[in-house]
Amino acid sequence: MVDWLWYLLLLLASVVGLLVTILGLPGLWLMMASFACYAWLTGWDHYVGWASMGTLLGLGIVAEVMELVAGAAGSKAAGGRYRGMIGAVVGAFFGGILFSFIPVPVVSTIAGACFGAFLGAAILELSDRDFRHALRVGWGAAKGRFWGIIIKLSIGMLMLLIIMAAAII
Repeated sequence: MVDWLWYLLLLLASVVGLLVTILGLPGLWLMMASFACYAWLTGWDHYVGWASMGTLLGLGIVAEVMELVAGAAGSKAAGGRYRGMIGAVVGAFFGGILFSFIPVPVVSTIAGACFGAFLGAAILELSDRDFRHALRVGWGAAKGRFWGIIIKLSIGMLMLLIIMAAAII
């Protein structure tokens, strides 16, 4: 009976982890940590083993790398420099948080992260380049951030499915 309570808490923590991933926060690592706690609470290897833990760890690392590469690639493909990429990352973080207060849960956060990436990259590129270049880099950063979020969320949903299956079987 207690195992079911731990399972429900694991699912709750995993869903919360998936949702905070949209903000650019380490939600996938929250999922991984809650899975490790579940393994410890239910007796290691009773439900959770090294194979599922290793799979989740590998997926989490791949998701982080792909999100970083997608955001940087979008800015770089549009002609951005290092400062534009930094502006995109910082802008995406703050934009995602600020837009989260708009009462359209997931859509507003994604839009905020993309808009923040656009503004951050464009403003920092505008400091010594022309306006068109700054807009182009901002747009590239926004597209890259969007695809990075989509990739990371897709991997996060796969992780959620693995957690659900491994923790119950």
